[in-house]
Amino acid sequence: MPVQSSSRTVLAEWFREHATPLTTLDPEQPLDDLEGLREIVGDARVVAVGEGAHFVEEFSRARQRVLRFLAERCGFTVFAMEFGFSEAFPLDRWLRGEGDDGDLVNVSRAATEWGAADLLHWLRHHNRTSAHPLRFAGIDVPEAGGALRPALEPVADYLREVDPDALRLVDTALEVSDRFLRGCGSGAAAGPAWAGLPEAEQNELTATLARLLLRLRAAEPLYVSHSGQSRFDIARRRVEAACHTDYMFQAMHALLSGRGLTADLSVREIYMAESVRWHLERAEPGARIVLAAHNSHIHKTEMKLGGGLTALPMGRHLQRMLGQDYRTVALVHTADHVPEMYPDQSAAVGFTLAEARLEPAEPGSVEGALTDAGLADRITLTDLRHTPRDAQGAPLLHSIRSQSSSLSTPVPEAFDAVIAVPTVTRDRTVRF
Repeated sequence: MPVQSSSRTVLAEWFREHATPLTTLDPEQPLDDLEGLREIVGDARVVAVGEGAHFVEEFSRARQRVLRFLAERCGFTVFAMEFGFSEAFPLDRWLRGEGDDGDLVNVSRAATEWGAADLLHWLRHHNRTSAHPLRFAGIDVPEAGGALRPALEPVADYLREVDPDALRLVDTALEVSDRFLRGCGSGAAAGPAWAGLPEAEQNELTATLARLLLRLRAAEPLYVSHSGQSRFDIARRRVEAACHTDYMFQAMHALLSGRGLTADLSVREIYMAESVRWHLERAEPGARIVLAAHNSHIHKTEMKLGGGLTALPMGRHLQRMLGQDYRTVALVHTADHVPEMYPDQSAAVGFTLAEARLEPAEPGSVEGALTDAGLADRITLTDLRHTPRDAQGAPLLHSIRSQSSSLSTPVPEAFDAVIAVPTVTRDRTVRF
């Protein structure tokens, strides 16, 4: 179509003019080529840095480099990650120097198994040697919705001190969850496992967690008098994580069964967004957060897959909460393949990881525009906020890859900037 051809040419010319070449993905190299980020970030208190697919080495290296730039040159003080809220507290202590360098596997099994070990070892070294150390914060439900113990076991320790009579609620929740969560490593495995429980036990778990949360809320003054506000706030947030995770068991099962409710997966997204705000409100004055999560979590528009509303992403909620204090940087690639997660209930984590071959990037996509501009073989940074629009004001850029599929969305409304890499290498440190 002539109109489509014209739009494609306009986008290609625009990217040729506005995309800034980057020199390297090596996080230890000089950072001057990233100075274009400074104006994009501005005074924002939270800057999210995404990835177009999980388990890609190039995305990890690019994000690590951006993290270093934002810490050293823009004054960011906290690194938050798509990582369990509860599990992050011992990891933060290790990253700030507690214990020995070789202790990571004991401090966080999840970090070592899911490919974050190199980043975290680098961050521990950075905190020891840099004038710009970073606190670490988790924002997610435990094990991406695949467990309850990482959230509830510390709550049990807390209740033994401040309210032993309430311990039975935690014990009941763990007894029920252990009947189906043993061996689960993610929400993809937990949903189908939950469906195997008798309905009475499903309801018992939900009711018990609701009673536990209501008790904490009602008895807050008593708890705080025994433990202080900070410890209470952490315990309550952990119970909230368990409640959101319990909801996600049903939501994930329904999604995999083809019976999901509209926007049902938003339950995890709102928990992550509220966790970011939780950390921001309790951080030192002037704190600024670098937030690392998948592009599908950080973008500021609705997520629609298969024509229906799938989720209101964390970024959509953060945009409502923070306005211009929230900025997003997508990471994409122009390769013809990508690691993909395929549902597999025989696998411990609920999926297997294999290379997926990709169709050529479609017109109107970020990747297609970069290819048309002759930039597919380069590392680039592009400010997306002023990309071309049609006569009705709609962005010409309306698609971006997500894993092995594409997300249809007005791209400049979803992301403030994009970093593109030309190659994709599967992260071989992932242990599943």
